[in-house]
Amino acid sequence: MTKKENFFVHPKEVDAFGFDWGRLALTVAPEVNGAGRFSGGVVDVKPGQGHARHNHPGAEEIIFVISGAGEQMVEDENGNPVTRKVGPGTTVYVPESRYHATLNTGDGPMQLFVVYSPAGPEQALRELPDFRVIKTGS
Repeated sequence: MTKKENFFVHPKEVDAFGFDWGRLALTVAPEVNGAGRFSGGVVDVKPGQGHARHNHPGAEEIIFVISGAGEQMVEDENGNPVTRKVGPGTTVYVPESRYHATLNTGDGPMQLFVVYSPAGPEQALRELPDFRVIKTGS
């Protein structure tokens, strides 16, 4: 099967990005299935953990909460943090280049589906000090 025929992808079928706070499994990306205009995948955030304030220069992001409970911060156009409690079914829009952060405030894992447009800003995560590759099936 070529990448362009890889229409159906489960998070355990791809190598994931591992961090102290959790993992990101890209299930839609140029290198996974040839997607060109966006990329995305499943994020698992450990209880009490989260990713630090960051942005994706030149890219927008959508965060959809699948399960768990947390707090999501997105800075407004003046750089002021706006924080809301989020849970299953919540969609968060992060405007282009805007700083944001996620914190799992629940007792169990928090699972998100994220989409980046255009594709590629998630590759900068490889430069973080706690980055590691989690091999397929792990």
